[in-house]
Amino acid sequence: MKVVIVGAGSVGSSIARELLSHDHDILLIDPKPEVIGRSGLRGARWLVGDACEISTLREAKLEEADVVVSATGDDKVNLVVSLLAKTEFGVGRTVGRVNNPKNDWMFDDSWGVDVAVNTPRLMTALVEEAVEIGDLVRLLTLQTGVSSLVEFTVPSDSHVVGSTVGSIEWPADSTLVAILRDEAPITPSIDDVFDGGDELFFISTIAAEDGLRALLSPKKKAQP
Repeated sequence: MKVVIVGAGSVGSSIARELLSHDHDILLIDPKPEVIGRSGLRGARWLVGDACEISTLREAKLEEADVVVSATGDDKVNLVVSLLAKTEFGVGRTVGRVNNPKNDWMFDDSWGVDVAVNTPRLMTALVEEAVEIGDLVRLLTLQTGVSSLVEFTVPSDSHVVGSTVGSIEWPADSTLVAILRDEAPITPSIDDVFDGGDELFFISTIAAEDGLRALLSPKKKAQP
């Protein structure tokens, strides 16, 4: 897979290093030539230039890229690069790094972003996922903000314990894709029985999350 990464700072370099270890073809674009020597990346190709300039992206042959990752520390740059990658070069998949959570709403298909990676939000979600039992936690937003990957840890006293996957009427536009039990992933079947401590992973539309939350963690009725 050919991946173009814009921004060779700590984030961009880390992404490149991981992808290189999986034998992908990596091109990094950065305006500072000194980052090449200190990156320690072997096997990557480099282009020194401003990725917001069409001429630089043409030199990078962006139309041949399978994925473009905008990983700079400037949200404006990441948005412009994603938009150019989509509209000018027809790149199939773009990933944009969100530095300021206040700008998260702009990282969608109107700016050419397929996947927005909001590091603060992701870290918050992972913290919540670790400590919040009995509540739905969004781990990742997918498909330009339309869908998400969400997780639910089943409490031992949950009403779904003992029920089978097939016996529950799941909300429309939400799909159970995996069960993590005793640190082992399980592909759900209609006969699988839920147990306390199970971690359930769903692909859901953002709009369907409330229905999924209501189904899995209904509020307790007040005592008279």
